[in-house]
Amino acid sequence: MKNVYFLSDAHLGSRAIAHSRTQERRLVNFLDSIKERASAVYLLGDMFDFWYEFKLVVPKGYTRFLGKLSELTDRGVEVHFFIGNHDIWCGDYLEKECGVILHREPQTCEIYGKEFFLAHGDGLGDNDRKFHLLRMMFHSHTLQRMFSMLHPRWSVELGLEWAKHSRQKREEGKEPPYMGEDKEPLVLFTKKYLKTHPDINYFIFGHRHIMLDLMLSRTSRLLILGDWISEFSYAVFDGENLFMEQFIEGETEVR
Repeated sequence: MKNVYFLSDAHLGSRAIAHSRTQERRLVNFLDSIKERASAVYLLGDMFDFWYEFKLVVPKGYTRFLGKLSELTDRGVEVHFFIGNHDIWCGDYLEKECGVILHREPQTCEIYGKEFFLAHGDGLGDNDRKFHLLRMMFHSHTLQRMFSMLHPRWSVELGLEWAKHSRQKREEGKEPPYMGEDKEPLVLFTKKYLKTHPDINYFIFGHRHIMLDLMLSRTSRLLILGDWISEFSYAVFDGENLFMEQFIEGETEVR
């Protein structure tokens, strides 16, 4: 039985990350290290800091990462790509060229007999009106068509600078620390959702850039995956157990 891997929030291409080339190489090296033992890889959003596809144009860069995704799918490994709030604007490029399975909404699926609820996590349990307004605008097909009318020279530049500014507004460019079960939006969402869907064994999210492993009941567990900026963290399911790990090149023995 081969393993299933979950990771998120690499924000590749971010202008607010000084070590972006090293970061991409580490991610690619990790994916290369699991290619023999993986049956599936779930990328739970914000793998790019900004990704926008035009009809005949995709963003510059990410060659090593996209090549590794293509290698994995060519080998028969399922690669599931969930859009996040930074890479909403996926067309069909990743599906057609890299062979990934694209998900635009949260998914419930069965893996080795266990029920998983998988999502990036943006907007779930969060009552911030400004964030929900921006999210609605970013998902608007009308606004997307208008944005597509701009030349990529300006539109991609705008997207990258917006994402950079968004990260730099945070203290030291980092997400706020864990706020506790009674305040953390994804925890509040999960507890509410679990009341009507008690058969789900694992809830796995990205988005928050914190590593969290929380038992919600005897049979249900919540994981927030951290990131691939400073934590280099992931989850792995071997069919019986689900582990949270961190990848340190030269030191980590990947399960």
